[in-house]
Amino acid sequence: MPTQNHDLFSIKNIAHQDGIILAVLNIDPNSEILKGHFPGHPVIPGASMLQTLKEVLEAALKTSIILKKGDSLKFMRMIDPENTETVLLDIVYKVDEDDIIVTAKLSTDEVMCFKFQGTFIHQR
Repeated sequence: MPTQNHDLFSIKNIAHQDGIILAVLNIDPNSEILKGHFPGHPVIPGASMLQTLKEVLEAALKTSIILKKGDSLKFMRMIDPENTETVLLDIVYKVDEDDIIVTAKLSTDEVMCFKFQGTFIHQR
C-alpha cells in the first residue's frame, strides 16, 4: 500500500491497535523527490517525513486529516536513501473530541531520525 508521497515511502507492514501504530516503510532511492534533494547526495526531506506521518495516520484511521499544530518537530539525523532501505514509524495517538493528539518517531536501525508532537484534525 503506497503512500501518496510520490512513492518515496511505501508501507511494507502496518500494525494498529489501541492508539498505537507501528509501520515499516520501504524507501525508494529512485524517487523523483530525491533528484532535487540533493543532487549527488540525496537525503530524505524533512517535509516528506512529516507528510508520510500524516499519510500513515490517515491510512490507519481511515479518514482524511490535516495538521492543526506542530508543537515539536525535531529532525535529528538525515536519512540516506542509498544506504537505508527501510525505516520504522512509531505513532501513539489519542482522540480528544475533534483533535487527534500525536507523538511519533521515525527511526532507522534503532537510531532516531525524526520526532513529532502535535495535533491533527479531521478534514471536513
